[in-house]
Amino acid sequence: MKTLRLLAVSAAVMAALTGLSATARQAVSNEPIDPSAVQLEQQQQNGIAYLSGGIGLDETRAIQQAKGYNLHMTFSTGPGNEYVPDIDVTIQNMQGHALLRLNEVGPIVYADLSPGKYVIVATRNGQEQRSTVELKGGAVRDLNLHWSDAT
Repeated sequence: MKTLRLLAVSAAVMAALTGLSATARQAVSNEPIDPSAVQLEQQQQNGIAYLSGGIGLDETRAIQQAKGYNLHMTFSTGPGNEYVPDIDVTIQNMQGHALLRLNEVGPIVYADLSPGKYVIVATRNGQEQRSTVELKGGAVRDLNLHWSDAT
């Protein structure tokens, strides 16, 4: 489980550090991860494995290093693109059937889904964001959902 925790953090940190130079991002991403600051556990719902977390730099870096998840979702708000951890997420098939329902997750959620098309419905403070994603083969799909206000 510690290995999974350590592997899970890197992807979210890189998203958070996109404003830094390549040299600065590399220096931060090579920093050791403090395992005591990481509380990631793979979970499952309806046969779908997922991770949720990214609170703090160590946990963000750990989740970004996780392998085996083909949908990487990041949630942010406001003009500073600040991560938000209080998102309700539903992943539906194209027929509208909910396959995964998560409450108050984030700011980063990774899921391992079968290839196909899905509708992602993310809600924060009553404001809904919808996106359709198509997952193909072993490719990873990044989805960034942003709310313009900081409420």
